[in-house]
Amino acid sequence: MTIQTPKAVVIFSGGQDSTTCLFQAIAEFGKENVEVLTFQYGQRHSIELEKAEWIAKDLGVKQTLIDTSVIKAITTNALMDNSAKIEQQGSTPNTFVDGRNALFLLYTAIYAKGQGIQTIFTGVCETDFSGYPDCRDVFVKSMNVTLNLAMDYNFNIRTPLMYLTKKETWALADKLGAFDYIREHTHTCYLGIEGGCHDCPSCILREKGLNEYLAERGQSNV
Repeated sequence: MTIQTPKAVVIFSGGQDSTTCLFQAIAEFGKENVEVLTFQYGQRHSIELEKAEWIAKDLGVKQTLIDTSVIKAITTNALMDNSAKIEQQGSTPNTFVDGRNALFLLYTAIYAKGQGIQTIFTGVCETDFSGYPDCRDVFVKSMNVTLNLAMDYNFNIRTPLMYLTKKETWALADKLGAFDYIREHTHTCYLGIEGGCHDCPSCILREKGLNEYLAERGQSNV
């Protein structure tokens, strides 16, 4: 009987969180047993796709790009509309993409089963986050159960950042030996500006956490 080597797939955008998860997966499974899935869902800027492709190639992990941009025909939000101003609307910002993480997890699970992969990493977080309902632990756990039942397969959806603040996410990156790499090569800005706009909610959250962690280490953000 041949025992298969455990493998993992990471839902990968080229941002801080998914890249941290990628380094976590590599640390646990080994680079040769990790691959990434990146989604082209009609996002307003191509820079995150470019970053994701570059990082995957640089780290030497297999990347698969999946086009789910059909959702542009049925939903509207500021991440997919170049003319929309990014703003908070009630408790949920207008950058929320309805169904995005459910779609990502579904397609990743379909892919993973076909490759004999059980472990799926996703960088969602409900501690320091933008108020997206599909980043909550209760949602991910419900999707894990649903996917297991739907495909009669034992998926294990991992969310290593779920209860971490952004400062703690930077600390994890440092522990994994990836602090400088993630700081230099990942993209977070909603406006698609290289190096960040320093003003959108995503940049503010990233930089706040970075400054808090640097202060803890006795450094400044230079």
